[in-house]
Amino acid sequence: MSPQRLAVATVVTISVGYTVNTVILVSSSGSFPHIALMAGALAGFFLPHYVHVRAALRGVRLSGPPWGLIVQAVAAYAPILAFGAVWGLAVPPILAGSALIRLGLRTGLPILAAMMACQAVWTATMPPYGTVFAGFYYGLTVFITGFVLYAVTRLVVVTRELSEARAELAEAAVLRERLRISRDLHDGLGRSLTAIALKGDLAARLVETEPGRARAEVGELARVAREAAQDVRRVARGYREMSLEQEVHRAVALLEASGVECQVNLADAELPRPVEEVLAWAVREGVTNVLRHSAATTCSITTSAAAGGVRLEIVNNGASAAGDGTGSGLAGLAERAAAVAGRVEAGRAGPEGFRLAVEAAT
Repeated sequence: MSPQRLAVATVVTISVGYTVNTVILVSSSGSFPHIALMAGALAGFFLPHYVHVRAALRGVRLSGPPWGLIVQAVAAYAPILAFGAVWGLAVPPILAGSALIRLGLRTGLPILAAMMACQAVWTATMPPYGTVFAGFYYGLTVFITGFVLYAVTRLVVVTRELSEARAELAEAAVLRERLRISRDLHDGLGRSLTAIALKGDLAARLVETEPGRARAEVGELARVAREAAQDVRRVARGYREMSLEQEVHRAVALLEASGVECQVNLADAELPRPVEEVLAWAVREGVTNVLRHSAATTCSITTSAAAGGVRLEIVNNGASAAGDGTGSGLAGLAERAAAVAGRVEAGRAGPEGFRLAVEAAT
């Protein structure tokens, strides 16, 4: 049985048990008028109680004046005149639980304390009990029963909220994984597919005039395709380890093969692995954008020390007229940079240039 169902069963058992106990104790009088009066008093007491419990189990907070609780209080104490002390011992503990459930702890606890004190004094001075021990016992019964009813009812609500929170966390985890796969596929395969297209076009142009070089380009195309396949497998496994130096080396080779002159100046500094991977992703995204969206003839890749971190800049001299630095790839790069307390800047560099800059804390 689940904890939620067990808690519901506990609340129902306590409530029904006290109902049956009250019926057994009071019906010992045996006269019909008393039985009819008892049935009316029980209905007036337990119907509001079950309304309060049902609303609480559903997580609904009742608003407005507590008329149901007032009816319960009348039905709890007025019949003492007809049924005697037995009724006053059996019903008030449930009333205490209803008060806590309906009003909450802030308002209900003072009422619970007052009921406990009244029950203790009344029992200690009322025949046939009339002992301090009896007063203590029945006063404590009011407190324990009322608090158990409230606590178990709250347990049901908290358990349900916990289950809903777990479901939301699971959905959020699935969404994060989808975003990761989407981002990694975009960033990882973008450069590879661009390289495949460029080398394929170059090989097609060279196949008749320079067949040897065309074969070399086809071989490079196959190598890039294999790297792309490896990238897909790494994305599926959730494992991506990138080297800034290797990524820059590949970027330079790809840019120069496309006729773009490269200048590289990397600071000689050891970077934390997460920061290095973010910068490697930045190089991949930046070079992909140069090849796809610009008519650049030169491109520089530099790293330098920044305040409390490192700064990477990729600058080219052929920005497209429509380039504004707001593509989905740069959005994904900004998310990666934020994970290492970094930021991304992208925009014009002079009249015809474009600069992508990434800063990360080290």
